[in-house]
Amino acid sequence: MTAMQPTSVRMSCRIHVHEDVSWKPSRATEETRMSHSYQVIFENNREWAEHKKELDPDYFRRLSRSQNPSYLYIGCSDSRVAVEELMGLEPGEVFVHRNVANLVIGMDLNVSSTIEYAVSHLKVKHIIICGHYNCGGIRAAMLPQDHGLMNPWLRNIRDVYRLHKDELDAIEDEHQRYDRLVELNVQEQCINVIKMDCVQARYVADGYPIVHGWVFNLRNGRLIDLDIDFAHLMDDIQKIYDITDSHWVVNQRKVG
Repeated sequence: MTAMQPTSVRMSCRIHVHEDVSWKPSRATEETRMSHSYQVIFENNREWAEHKKELDPDYFRRLSRSQNPSYLYIGCSDSRVAVEELMGLEPGEVFVHRNVANLVIGMDLNVSSTIEYAVSHLKVKHIIICGHYNCGGIRAAMLPQDHGLMNPWLRNIRDVYRLHKDELDAIEDEHQRYDRLVELNVQEQCINVIKMDCVQARYVADGYPIVHGWVFNLRNGRLIDLDIDFAHLMDDIQKIYDITDSHWVVNQRKVG
């Protein structure tokens, strides 16, 4: 019995050390923490609503009546891009659609119906396509990897790369190449907006909406207007996509 006792002690020590190294919170602890984090959102919302009512007692009564935004914003789903906050606008002032890499694809009923509603019913005066530097969707499309169900979506970004391959391949710095693809992707999505019949028809009738291409710079928090020359870009292809039998540029006249 005495000879075996040291072995028993050593085994006990090894087990104790192993448990300390690999310790993880119990499932109950994780669930408690997640529940608390989730509930914080509702507490934040309560404080926000009370703050709004303190500043303006009629705020939510007016907000509930209707919306009359001047802007349609089509941007990336990235959680780091807070649309109203970075634009300095309030709820009701901008109509928002977001997806991975801010794409406008004609066969995508989600974005198409958003644009149709914004243009034909809300009668927005500006359509903004806004990308952002350090975009994960742009980076994923540049890599030779299989992304499963994302492949058909990312293929649209790869098409942008194909259209501008010579320019992009000439950029040696990888980060600058990604940044430029972000800008070119915004440009191509703006053209896709201009191709849409509801946008053309509304522009011919009323002189708006005006289409803009922006990039949000996550590194300094600033919005960049790419000031895209649509008159030049559309000069050779306008007759292909024209459905109005009239001349339109869709960013020629500034609207307040």
